[in-house]
Amino acid sequence: MSMDRIGIIGGGIVGLALARWVTLNRPGARVTVLEKEDRVAAHQTGHNSGVVHAGLYYRPGSLKATLCRRGVALLADYCAEHGLPYEQAGKVLVAADADDAARLDGVERTARENGVPGVRRLGPEGLREIEPHVAGVAGLYSPTTAITDFIAVAESLADDVRRAGGRVRLNAPVIALRQDQDGADVLTGDPRGERVKRRFDAVVICGGLHGDRLAAMAGAGADPRIVPFRGQYHELAPERRHLVRGLVYPVPDPRYPFLGVHLTRHVHGEVMAGPNAILAGAREGYGLRDVLPGDLRETLAWPGFWRLARRHWKVGAKEMAVSASRAAFAREARRLVPEITAADLLPAPAGVRAQALTRGGDLLDDFAVDTHGRFLCVRNAPSPAATSSLAIAEHLGERLLAAR
Repeated sequence: MSMDRIGIIGGGIVGLALARWVTLNRPGARVTVLEKEDRVAAHQTGHNSGVVHAGLYYRPGSLKATLCRRGVALLADYCAEHGLPYEQAGKVLVAADADDAARLDGVERTARENGVPGVRRLGPEGLREIEPHVAGVAGLYSPTTAITDFIAVAESLADDVRRAGGRVRLNAPVIALRQDQDGADVLTGDPRGERVKRRFDAVVICGGLHGDRLAAMAGAGADPRIVPFRGQYHELAPERRHLVRGLVYPVPDPRYPFLGVHLTRHVHGEVMAGPNAILAGAREGYGLRDVLPGDLRETLAWPGFWRLARRHWKVGAKEMAVSASRAAFAREARRLVPEITAADLLPAPAGVRAQALTRGGDLLDDFAVDTHGRFLCVRNAPSPAATSSLAIAEHLGERLLAAR
């Protein structure tokens, strides 16, 4: 199969990293990124916490674990070479009680198996040395967990692609996909209502919140379905930012699919509390009132959603209560930093996580990629996809070249 014309659908950090990888590793290839918005990094890349994850939680041997560890090294080097912000802020997992402390054993074991450097256990005094305002019975410290500006990284990757002769086409929503034995066609629209058909030898779908819809256009099956979860953030008032030096997280509970409220310092100085996780009313439903009946109907019609809801309705109800009340949000944050009050929390932008959910009601725990003829489809790439983006690009690029 010829690989001279490569199309990449999606101008988030994964799609742009792949476009850059192809321009570096396939001299002469004509690379085109198609992005439906008027800018790159408009959705998941531009609405995340800015954390460069070290790989504490991910199942050893999984794509998440291997690509996260590889991605951290590549991203740190890339930021240094391009003058982009990258700070090893350090992260503490805080055990609020004995049950939390017992779960730290498993997290520590996973982190060591994944090769996360410098991880160490902390007692209450050790916690206070690193984060003086944190209260807990024990902790786990990851000194190399870092923060960056993923929008700036994505914009830099787009510039790299353009300088290498690739094209980044904005305002180009995909309308239809088709393929035959000689190539693949991508039909896009534009703001003037005109349609443009482009011919490629191979197309990679990095569509994030719309990845399943694009995969279906390419002929893939409906399973898994992307279900959007809205994550609400609050920002600590500027005069209260001193309460958090780096990154402060709860100990994850393996019974539940989401992490819970945590505290993260950003490279520009802000300290964010969140996110929680509730079902979004639209694929791009960043506000509580953002509801698209078609998107919501699609989610509610998926059998896997109801199977998931039956298993986790209690935690879902709690997340909705936290989202509806600043006082409840502050109460969750106080489990980590007791001095935080509702008056310390200011409204902040929300994010929407594209989470793949199987028909059987299981949230896909790993990155997922599959091939349908000339289409390579990224079916699941939630966190730590931004951290792992340069390594995911290697993984996808090698699969592309192997198909020649």
